[in-house]
Amino acid sequence: MDIPTTADIDLIQRIIPHRYPFLLVDKVKDIVPNTSAVGIKNVTFNEPHFQGHFPGAPIMPGVTIIEAMAQTAAVMVGVSMNMADRDLLVYFMAIDSAKFRRKVVPGDVLEMKLDVTRGKPGGKVWKFHGVGTVEGDVACECDFTAMMDLPKDAAE
Repeated sequence: MDIPTTADIDLIQRIIPHRYPFLLVDKVKDIVPNTSAVGIKNVTFNEPHFQGHFPGAPIMPGVTIIEAMAQTAAVMVGVSMNMADRDLLVYFMAIDSAKFRRKVVPGDVLEMKLDVTRGKPGGKVWKFHGVGTVEGDVACECDFTAMMDLPKDAAE
């Protein structure tokens, strides 16, 4: 089986259950199985959180940036483990060392580089380091732990 190095929106939706308004990654590229990936989020003014965060000065909430990183990581793991159409669920266990350095606003393209710091094929608990940038400037950086709720036959 050839593992894809890119996931378009169709494959993303076949791997993770998130949908509008909470699907926060548009594409995942540069997938290195079980190791790393880069997520792309095209930030638009039409997203619902901008109505209240903040009126007249829209800023993507930090927690949604971290969630977008987690969705990128879940897609990378899902691609690595051939989880398309297999009901993969992923749950946060911890978020550590989150730092926000730059506003992310409508019109920005948020690029999220995710690296696995702990995890293995078939494993349930994975740790990641993520860095989100806009035009090369660091917007967010954090470490997080997630549990993969794998289908019973995933280890087969």
